[in-house]
Amino acid sequence: MDISVHDIAVEVIRTAGRDKPADQALREVLKAMRDLPPFDAAEVSRAVFTYYRWHGWLREERTADNRMRLARRLAERYRNNPTSFPPAELRANAVPSWTAQEMEVSDEWLHSLQQPTTLWLRAKRGMTETLLRGMPGMEQREALPEALVYAGEMDLFRTPEFHAGEFEIQDIASQAVSWLCAPKPGETWWDTCAGEGGKLVHLSDLMENKGLIWASDRAEWRLQKLKRRTARAKAFNYRAAQWDGGAKLPTKTKFDGILVDAPCSGLGTWQRNPHARWTTTAEDVRELAEVQKKLLTHVAGSVKPGGKLIFSVCTVTRAETAGVAENFQANHPDFEPLVLPELKSNGRTIGNAPTVMIWPQDLGGNGMFIAGWRRKKS
Repeated sequence: MDISVHDIAVEVIRTAGRDKPADQALREVLKAMRDLPPFDAAEVSRAVFTYYRWHGWLREERTADNRMRLARRLAERYRNNPTSFPPAELRANAVPSWTAQEMEVSDEWLHSLQQPTTLWLRAKRGMTETLLRGMPGMEQREALPEALVYAGEMDLFRTPEFHAGEFEIQDIASQAVSWLCAPKPGETWWDTCAGEGGKLVHLSDLMENKGLIWASDRAEWRLQKLKRRTARAKAFNYRAAQWDGGAKLPTKTKFDGILVDAPCSGLGTWQRNPHARWTTTAEDVRELAEVQKKLLTHVAGSVKPGGKLIFSVCTVTRAETAGVAENFQANHPDFEPLVLPELKSNGRTIGNAPTVMIWPQDLGGNGMFIAGWRRKKS
């Protein structure tokens, strides 16, 4: 690796911490180096995420240089022979010790965390074949009809197809959430924690841009990014409003469906975001589980009789998944479990049940939990 690239990666790692995630530190450092060639910038990114993926093995190394070099050697060893890392070694080093108290830690999951990530795209409805023919490096996978994997070298954000709104960069587990919502054209939905609009744009596409989607988020800056994203995607059937997640709702509308894609500890993203393994705590899990319970309670009354309530989190801890779902069901007898649609991938059946746990090894993307309820009509 070029020494300048190495030094830049070390600088990113030096500035990253709990209050500044590695991806934010990476953006800031690369933004300050406008003359860095795109290939070198990509190498810096790979070096930083490799470092955090193997961070648990680096405790004995005294200098950042030595830790970086050891991380590269470990990644190369894993690439050539994954079985040279026995389960006990992975359990001791790949994740923090508190993880085993909060979730099922399987060998499959641990191995998935140490593998390079897949870049997932979602084609706009009707554009899959066009993208496969026109963009080298695109591949289609079996799980969802619009899910594509990109293995090329283009900067996708600069392509005319991206600017024309023909695809979104979106993890397959995130795509699965909107697909499992199964919204229909003409319905009224609420994406309560819309963020920058990834799932909202997908919901709009599934609804054929018909009906209405309310989009809310506690951060105004995210809603501004959502506005730009929906404009590029030509998703116009939505209305945005700021909402802090409290009991005072942004609208008195009653909805055919509400999606609560809640803030969470993000353990399902630890393959893509390895730095978070070392900044997330068990206390975060407990606090966020309480936030999720309150969000569901606050919005439940806005679901029409016969309407759907969908809860999703990109984490795999018991407290934030089954624990939240069980708490909601126990306290809301006017809702009944909703059997979600079925997905099949890699010989696995996902869905066809009121709760769905998607592990990274299931679809090759993030981990995700989804639960569904229908409000009783009487």
